[in-house]
Amino acid sequence: MHEDNPSSVPVDAEFLAQMDGAYTGWGDAAKRLREALANNELQLYIQPIAKLGENRFVMAEVLVRLREEEKKMLPPGDFLPVFEQHGMMPDLDRWVVSQMAQCIARHAPGGFRQFSINVAGKTLQDERFPEHVSRTLRQFGVPAQALCFEIDEIDVLGRLDAAAQFSAKVRSLGCQVAIDGFGRRSASFAPLKSLRIDYFKVDGSITRKILSSDTALNKLRTIVRVAQTIKVGVIAEFVEETEVLVRLSALGVGYAQGFGIARPTLLDSGSAGQ
Repeated sequence: MHEDNPSSVPVDAEFLAQMDGAYTGWGDAAKRLREALANNELQLYIQPIAKLGENRFVMAEVLVRLREEEKKMLPPGDFLPVFEQHGMMPDLDRWVVSQMAQCIARHAPGGFRQFSINVAGKTLQDERFPEHVSRTLRQFGVPAQALCFEIDEIDVLGRLDAAAQFSAKVRSLGCQVAIDGFGRRSASFAPLKSLRIDYFKVDGSITRKILSSDTALNKLRTIVRVAQTIKVGVIAEFVEETEVLVRLSALGVGYAQGFGIARPTLLDSGSAGQ
């Protein structure tokens, strides 16, 4: 005779939904997120990316925060998992594209000509998302070259077919594509056979260690060699030290991003949602 396993006891779905609300402090989390999107309660920030050797910023990554009580800004780790849990990441990604297009149409935030936007794995599988991008760009008269979409390496590995189709569609519009967090998990360049990209964004786990780890240094050298061969750019993420920046330049890395370059700043008064 076996003892009952508590984990095998069925749990009421409504009870779990209530507990989700209690955990986040939002009650009905899905409703809260829909309201945030409808009322523009999310705020966009941008973090500059520098072109090494020319000492100038050439593009910026778009980051999202959620305004909460007392104008407190919640970091992505506090609300993006809730968007993911409720299958709403494509809705959020659409919102970011729409808001950025409106902002770019009014003026060039920070003087940048290109902005990189992260897209979720579920968004890659949304066949209507590229149509939304195309329609939004036409609506606001924004050139497609103003947007670069970042696909996380994890999603490239787990959703290669969807990532390849997404990349082909948005690049056909004139947008660019980057693999974000490159080198974090992948031990092969094989996915590049079917995935057309414009940039590798080298993961910080590599960038931070190039002065102390031969393994990290060799990985970066290999990435740069492949990038030069297939003619794509290399962006080093999480650059925080001058010594690292100097070494990156010497290794042939073209671009760098991180607190050692510039911190994220609130999109200015002409920004999205205003």
